[in-house]
Amino acid sequence: MDIYYLGHSSFHLRSKDASVVTDPFDPIYTGLKFPPIEADIVSISHDHKDHNYVEGIKGTPLVLTWPGEFEKNDVRVTGFATQHDGAEGSERGPNVMYKFEIEGLNILHCGDLGHLLSEETSSAVGEVDILMIPVGGVFTIPNAQIVKLINEIEAKIIIPMHYQQSNLNASIFGQLQPVDVFLKERGAEGIEPTKKLTVKKESLSLTDQRVVVMSI
Repeated sequence: MDIYYLGHSSFHLRSKDASVVTDPFDPIYTGLKFPPIEADIVSISHDHKDHNYVEGIKGTPLVLTWPGEFEKNDVRVTGFATQHDGAEGSERGPNVMYKFEIEGLNILHCGDLGHLLSEETSSAVGEVDILMIPVGGVFTIPNAQIVKLINEIEAKIIIPMHYQQSNLNASIFGQLQPVDVFLKERGAEGIEPTKKLTVKKESLSLTDQRVVVMSI
């Protein structure tokens, strides 16, 4: 399976049989370019313009905007109800985390998760190989809780998202921290960003947990 970063919280997951896009963003609202792309499945973690740009996707995808279990083109998806903030959603509303099971791999996209997981949700999520987690420090889970969440989920690969980037609309997202803040806290400075991550299930058992920074 191949993973490409489209920017902000949006990724393109590509298997032999399926194309999946997570949290497509409005280019006018965010200031980032969104590429023309076709998908079989599109997941929307919440209804904000930087995560719900379904009209930017070509084809006739299965669009997921709610918790539950879904399947298309040999991709199994489970959505978990969470909140966009640590105040039970009273500040920024609901959020859905999506777990994708693709070619034997388990990928968890946190969306704009704003809190630690309950024991019930953590148990329901189960095994995670690749964790896509917001690290900007505001609007989502705070810095003090990011490491704890990573330790609880125990994924082999951590991919940061939703952080300060060049051309991101400063009037809206100016408070977001750059990814370097997260990398320093993880002791992972100096990681060279990659445009494409190819992962096979069998290779993960041979590696320790690592952080992968992706470039657009």
